[in-house]
Amino acid sequence: MDPFRGLGMPRIPGLSELISTLQAQTEALAQLPRTLTDLNTAVRELIAATRVATDAIASAQRTAERLETLVEELEEPVRALKPGLERVGKVLDDPAIDTVPDTLRRVSEDLLPLVSGLRQATTRLGSVTGMLRRRGRPGDAADDVLEP
Repeated sequence: MDPFRGLGMPRIPGLSELISTLQAQTEALAQLPRTLTDLNTAVRELIAATRVATDAIASAQRTAERLETLVEELEEPVRALKPGLERVGKVLDDPAIDTVPDTLRRVSEDLLPLVSGLRQATTRLGSVTGMLRRRGRPGDAADDVLEP
């Protein structure tokens, strides 16, 4: 739009475009302080984020160093366990290991009651023997010597 239209001045080619460009440039310059303020705020936020990232990286580095120290300390003992673990693995792969639970169950069901019965019998026999010693048998000199 020609700003001089209607004022009775002849139209100068390109003047309207020049005025529009100057007007746009003036508006851009008017927005420049706000743009600079926004840019400054963004730069400050970027600096803060960079500090946080730097702190996080430093913390991760310290953690990695500690983990490396721990791994170095544990590496030799773990390597020393390897042959034994391999032997245990071979033993556990043996099909006979699959029968261990049944064998233990049978031992528990069959042998443990027998052992318990033997203990009771031994206890009873011990108490009978004790009674016989206390009573003493007439004419048995060997028993008299044993008694205090």
